[in-house]
Amino acid sequence: MKQTLSEEEHKKAREAIMMNVRKVVPYALMVAVASGLYLFSQVFGKIGPDGPTTFQAALSIKAFLGLWLGFRGINQKLFGINPWVFKSHFFPFTLVGIIILLSQFMFLDFTSF
Repeated sequence: MKQTLSEEEHKKAREAIMMNVRKVVPYALMVAVASGLYLFSQVFGKIGPDGPTTFQAALSIKAFLGLWLGFRGINQKLFGINPWVFKSHFFPFTLVGIIILLSQFMFLDFTSF
């Protein structure tokens, strides 16, 4: 948009898009957290005598990060509390990236290496 619109038009267009994003994203985040909690309860399983498996450890880390993001979104949307630790989008996007990477390693068995 910056290449085809003037600075003022770009600001107006960006704000028009962000008005809709601000309405939808927090509720979608709440649905994602709720469904994630349900799925966590269904697939975590019992911890064996050898401790948690790689899958359980990665799933626990993913759940913690997801809950942190969800807690932030709920506080911001429902209670009007501004983010206290991360004021930019860089940190939440980094957490989402970590969650995605953990998804790729969840099913590896590191004990056989």
